[in-house]
Amino acid sequence: MSDSQERIVTIFGGSRCDETAPEYQQARRVGELLAEAGYMICTGGYLGIMEAASRGARERGGRVLGIVMNQFKAEPNRYLTDKVASAHFYERLQHLITRSVGFIALRGGMGTVTEVSLVWNKMQTRVIEPRPLVLLGDCWQSVVKCWQQHLVVSDKDVELVDFAATPEQAVEIVTRKAKAVLI
Repeated sequence: MSDSQERIVTIFGGSRCDETAPEYQQARRVGELLAEAGYMICTGGYLGIMEAASRGARERGGRVLGIVMNQFKAEPNRYLTDKVASAHFYERLQHLITRSVGFIALRGGMGTVTEVSLVWNKMQTRVIEPRPLVLLGDCWQSVVKCWQQHLVVSDKDVELVDFAATPEQAVEIVTRKAKAVLI
């Protein structure tokens, strides 16, 4: 890995929110804090949480990598400094995961659930070494509890993720735990 790749944190979250949504403001703050800490951020490159995190990072002079899809008709958000085009969803997910030393997920839809689940499962099965996966926002603890009640998700599995109430807490967890990944 090059130095720039070693300092990438991927942000996951929904595309269907605007500036008025609390998660948009949280993602924007996450982008600001990560840029200030010297991290490049990586997102799916489009609207909502992806735009918010990208915007926050750019407003603080940070670099923003967008993993875009050739199949999408929409234009990527204007805050990207770097782009990687992917041909299909699995390739896009691989880029979002393999380039990063940590992950922060905010409220989203099934795409966000897919991204979080894939990262989590890759760590469970040791396909990738453990790295910080922080679930930011009050929705996540009840979602994970529901998974534990209705699916085969153990307490040991849940130990692979962290929960954060604020952007500051999420970034602190990622930056502290990512140091072990960077060594």
